Amino acid sequence: MNSLKQIILPAIIALFLCGCSASVSEPAGHLSDYVSTLVGTQSDFTFSTGNTYPAIALPWGMNFWTPMTSQREQDGWAYQYGAHKITGFKQTHQPSPWINDYGAFSIMPFNGTAEGKPSSWFSHKSEEARPYYYRVYLADYDITVEITPTERAAVMRFTFPESASSCIAINPYQDGVVIAARRTAMGYSVQNHGGVPEGFRNHFLIEADAPLMEPFATTRGQVVTLYVASSFISPEQAALNLEEVKGRGFDEVCAAAQARWDEILGRIRVAGGTDDQYRTFYSCLYRSVLFPRKFYEIGADGQPVHYSPYNGQVEPGYLYTDTGFWDTFRALFPLLNLVYPDVNAEIQAGLANIARENDFLPEWASPGHRNCMVGNNSAAVVADAAVQGITSREDLEVLYKALVHASENVHPTVGSSGRTGHEYYNNLGYIPYDVGINENVARTLEYAYDDWCIAQVARLLDRPQEEIERFEKRSQNWRNVFDPESRLMRGRNQDGSFQEPFSPYKWGDAFTEGNAWHYTWSVFHDVPGLVSAMGGEAAFTQMLDSVFRVPPIYDDSYYGYRIHEITEMQVADMGNYAHGNQPAQHMLYLYDWTSEPRKGQHYIRETMNRLYSSAPDGYCGDEDNGQTSAWYVFSALGFYPVCPASGQYAAGSPLFRKADITLPGNQHILIEAPGNGPDCPYVRSIRLNGSALDHPFLDIATLKKGGKLVYEME
Repeated sequence: MNSLKQIILPAIIALFLCGCSASVSEPAGHLSDYVSTLVGTQSDFTFSTGNTYPAIALPWGMNFWTPMTSQREQDGWAYQYGAHKITGFKQTHQPSPWINDYGAFSIMPFNGTAEGKPSSWFSHKSEEARPYYYRVYLADYDITVEITPTERAAVMRFTFPESASSCIAINPYQDGVVIAARRTAMGYSVQNHGGVPEGFRNHFLIEADAPLMEPFATTRGQVVTLYVASSFISPEQAALNLEEVKGRGFDEVCAAAQARWDEILGRIRVAGGTDDQYRTFYSCLYRSVLFPRKFYEIGADGQPVHYSPYNGQVEPGYLYTDTGFWDTFRALFPLLNLVYPDVNAEIQAGLANIARENDFLPEWASPGHRNCMVGNNSAAVVADAAVQGITSREDLEVLYKALVHASENVHPTVGSSGRTGHEYYNNLGYIPYDVGINENVARTLEYAYDDWCIAQVARLLDRPQEEIERFEKRSQNWRNVFDPESRLMRGRNQDGSFQEPFSPYKWGDAFTEGNAWHYTWSVFHDVPGLVSAMGGEAAFTQMLDSVFRVPPIYDDSYYGYRIHEITEMQVADMGNYAHGNQPAQHMLYLYDWTSEPRKGQHYIRETMNRLYSSAPDGYCGDEDNGQTSAWYVFSALGFYPVCPASGQYAAGSPLFRKADITLPGNQHILIEAPGNGPDCPYVRSIRLNGSALDHPFLDIATLKKGGKLVYEME
């Protein structure tokens, strides 16, 4: 009996202690094999669990490939997990189903007589979906399809059965053209939904070791290999881009693609979690490094060159596209600045090129200006990179001029570029509710933060003090739409009165894809000011608490129907907190400005554990070009950029016991949370390089010098 006690009692004690005596597990093998590209594909127009597609691509690659389940060329939901048939394999540039695709074309192998467009039943049981490799069995044709990517090209491998009428179809879409000459095909796609001038084309070139666009005989097990590349510049440039794969076998290209993914994913190595957590983390990190995509190519002289969707000319230098800054300024770009600053240096150089090629920076680029969302959030993207020393002085001067111009103008045809309502905002200090400009409070709040960001850039460039003060003063315009009676943001009329009637549950109207409960917290740059305006810390905390305590009721009268974001808020069962959309994603960290940060840590852990997974329904709303994924990556590491361009992170609750972030120059941030676990989600204290932090904030510049960050958990 005594010996039994000696065994059982220490085990029981260990279960109740947060200290870790067990060994710390680590992901085994290739990190890229922890990624499922199918996460978020169980989505449709009415309900989003990501609204993603399985992108076969390299990080930030110019071209992605995806299997298609849709019968329609223009369908933004090209691949849906619940579908049963594959209709083709598409070169895609789609950033979002709401924006749709451009420059797309597809390839489909088949045999026999296909009535209409060829399609085949398939099963996820015979599908392998990795970032660097895709494989599926087309049951109706007894054909196995494999795809592996480079940045601007891809290799496809089709394994055919015995057939007298095998064929490889190429669909150039819309008014596109394809010309096949036995084993070579060339052509172009003109498909677009805006964002490009007249004359836009995506030129493609395909070389194969079998005929294209005509039947041919195959023996069982015969393998046909296709080499595919494209260019937005010219057919000649497409041929140059094909050099990425020419003379290389499928397996060689695949191994190189996997090595590239392992290198990029390996910039953050986590340990001390479960396999499911590793799969979710690295699937989110995969989504965080897809967009914005490269839109530049390498010319014959070895230098970057790009087709400009802003002036229709071929221009020198870098260019990236396919991102909406309303979403991605919040966490995606801060993640690039921390872990991949070399990539964001190219992105910032590309933004400067855009400013040289037209008068406005884009707010939603796909590939050029798209009229979508509100705000002038290019200011935040520029400012965060500038504050962290990523942008060259020459480019920053060009970018600053564009930011100032946008603060006083609006694009002549694309209302989301520049500032709609700038005349009211700059004169009254807010955009009135009653002047016919929709989503006016959201615009006011975002312009105020954007003005604060412009002030940070102005200070870095030693601009005149009165210029800096002008933007700093405007950054306080959030106060003009804060209603002290309801302690919420609220529409305000031109005469100064607040809108009547007012419901904090009304989506849209004065807000963008949200309501007053969501947008009230959009004072990223002045949280202490918001605390004070609400009546102090106790009142501020009470209002934060209320977001989770009020029921998930809503008013959809502005839209006339229940938009999918509303449904996603409801089913999450977190009151009126809507993590499935971006405006409120930072608010969990605002408890750091109170004496109760544990409340935020509780909700952060709940959100990570319950609203994310590596399953096909693994997101709780639109993934949105890496933003929702980057939130998870930051949160799993234990901190978050509440205010990009502030130079600080707010601390949260790390998910893993260990993490190692590799920075440029082989510097490392080592994160340890030795007592971490599901029963110990709260942070008692934080030490950076042995020194205790006296507040729950991390200085980014200090952190990026490398060292050890230790969370004491309880």
